[in-house]
Amino acid sequence: MRYVVGIDLGSTTTKALVLDEKGNVVGRGITNSRSNYDAACQIALGEALINARFSALDSELAKDGVGETERTLWMTTLDRVFRLRQFREQLEALEEELSRVLVKFDLKAGYAAAVDRILRRMNEEAGALFAEGASRKSDFFRDLAGSSYLRHAEEESRREGLSFGPLAGLYDKAIIEVENLPTAAGDFENHALGALGEMASPPPKLASAVERVAGMALTQVGSVGTGYGRARLPFPEGQIRSEILCHGLGAHAMFPKTRTVLDIGGQDTKAIQVDDSGIVTSFQMNDRCAAGCGRYLGYIADEMNLGLHELGPLAASSERPVRINSTCTVFAGAELRERLSLGEKREDILAGLHRAIILRAMSLLARSGGVADEFTFTGGVAKNPAAVGALQKLIFENYGKVGINISPESIYTGALGAALFALKEARRFDA
Repeated sequence: MRYVVGIDLGSTTTKALVLDEKGNVVGRGITNSRSNYDAACQIALGEALINARFSALDSELAKDGVGETERTLWMTTLDRVFRLRQFREQLEALEEELSRVLVKFDLKAGYAAAVDRILRRMNEEAGALFAEGASRKSDFFRDLAGSSYLRHAEEESRREGLSFGPLAGLYDKAIIEVENLPTAAGDFENHALGALGEMASPPPKLASAVERVAGMALTQVGSVGTGYGRARLPFPEGQIRSEILCHGLGAHAMFPKTRTVLDIGGQDTKAIQVDDSGIVTSFQMNDRCAAGCGRYLGYIADEMNLGLHELGPLAASSERPVRINSTCTVFAGAELRERLSLGEKREDILAGLHRAIILRAMSLLARSGGVADEFTFTGGVAKNPAAVGALQKLIFENYGKVGINISPESIYTGALGAALFALKEARRFDA
């Protein structure tokens, strides 16, 4: 299969999206951004190509006459076992790195024994994370492993009289190296065939299709990169496009009637106007301050000892939002602690913070030309229910009834636009 790829290197996450020669989305991959941008791009692309092979596997099963219900069951089971094998492979890498860090820290023997017990429990619990019907708060190894490791580290520190700080520090040091391993996404052939071996009586048609897909050649014929960190992408200059162009084109591809696009990323916010072809006609961006962006929400989550994914649902439960005038990241912690000391509820503070973020975005939208029907919200913050709720309310108050598009895949909008630019260039070259 020949394919093109778009990579969006954001300040928080790196996304890769794969299109086949017909322009169909066949694979998506996402990973935490890191200082090693080469590794981030390689890992995100690796995940996207694994995803592409799963798409090809579904097509092969359909060709073999397997019905949709049966296909879904087989694919879901295979995917669960596949992801568990990936997780355990990364746990092995974490164990090796922790051993090296322990030697470097030269801690007393009690810490090494505690780490060994923690890792043993993490391995024992891994199966439950990927059991049928299990829900995970994150798909990132860092988050899943970190939550489990720190929980057991607290237990060890209480039971064995060890200091929690060094135990947590060991993980912080080790996970950086594990995340940067270029093999973090793993290998489809190894994990898929291994997953078949771990399944109870895998259907012969599934086994045959997996073998065919594992041997399928994937040939990259084009690539374009974009994102906040695009200047550091390992791509030639001619294969780089601005975030604004990519989000405009990606939003238009997802929702062809789009005329206004709002992207709230980790480090910046973009208000974009596009024509009926997805070509940008005007735009406005915030300055390089992270106020009112995803990174600001990350600081707030850290201050409240919450996961980033927990902020939106908590804020959405508020009944009396607090009025917040500043979304300065530098003073976020101090302002939050002051509000809490005054007796304000966490959910009310968070609701006010989300509204303040959207108010900043509304200002950009007004300067870019206002909001036209249809409006598309892109970026990671589009998954936040409190941000979406505040946006819908403010748009209605200021612009009336406007169609608002929000996709579950909104975080990939920029990568989609980049991939479409790559596909256009590949077709021009072939012609």
